[in-house]
Amino acid sequence: MWFKNLQIYRLPQNWNIDAETIESQLAGRRFHPCGSQDQETRGWVSPTGDDVLLHRVGGHWLIALGFEQRLLPASVVKQEAEERAEEIAAQQGYKPGRKQMKELREQIMQEFLPRAFTRRRKVFAWIDPVGGWLGIDAPSQARAEDVLEMLRQTLDNLPLALVRTERSPASAMADWLAAGEAPAGFSIDQDCELRSVTEEKAAVRYVRHTLEGDEVRGHLEAGKMPTRLALTFEDRVSFVLTEKMEIKRLDFLDVVKEKVDESGAEDARALFDAGFALMTGELRELLPAVIEALGGELKVAEPLAQAA
Repeated sequence: MWFKNLQIYRLPQNWNIDAETIESQLAGRRFHPCGSQDQETRGWVSPTGDDVLLHRVGGHWLIALGFEQRLLPASVVKQEAEERAEEIAAQQGYKPGRKQMKELREQIMQEFLPRAFTRRRKVFAWIDPVGGWLGIDAPSQARAEDVLEMLRQTLDNLPLALVRTERSPASAMADWLAAGEAPAGFSIDQDCELRSVTEEKAAVRYVRHTLEGDEVRGHLEAGKMPTRLALTFEDRVSFVLTEKMEIKRLDFLDVVKEKVDESGAEDARALFDAGFALMTGELRELLPAVIEALGGELKVAEPLAQAA
């Protein structure tokens, strides 16, 4: 169990809700497969493949939102509608109008949906009720919003806030690059993207390239700002920090993963739990360190807007 990305949100430390209450509320929106006329369904699934919807290890919680989508491309519906429209035109002597074409497409959708293939996926979310963190393993905030929306619909009490720091990630990353030095505990790796703040949005991307020297500083002096920067924390966790406070390409290095083997876990469930325990332990150290590197957390967090 290793997250690849992390969209970060704030919960009150020692959030006043117990695991049993959450699991009971999750059960009210358990995942069900698509019906014959459903294009997509979503609901909570077991993170470990059993019936338990809230997996608990060492004070950390893991949940998973499952999705099932019927794969019916619009091009298939359009092609079938055009073929039937030609037959109708031959019968009635004129082409179907807009209303008739709309009804025809809806009829085809109803006919084809039950036969369409389905695709399933799930998105994991980590909850640290003591540290006050909610982390979603999603590559973008838009993907994470699917989980947040379902959480709002599921839980009676979800006091989420956005993470806000004294310094913006872009400003801090610019200073680190200009100085050629990361804050204590971190090292700068070899991936970076710089983007102009002008209307042209000119961008320069470095991949596996040294970021030291006058070249990068020249782009900074020309007004470009970092939108992402690869970092390593304590030689244990590497990641890319973005201007939106996202953590991407999260990678727990061998010095961490080797501890799973050292744990003595043998079966799949024990290995899963060992990995999850190690991952969350590292995240509990990484996230406060990132916030400290950005000048500390603002005392008043910005509440997260509720879905309409």
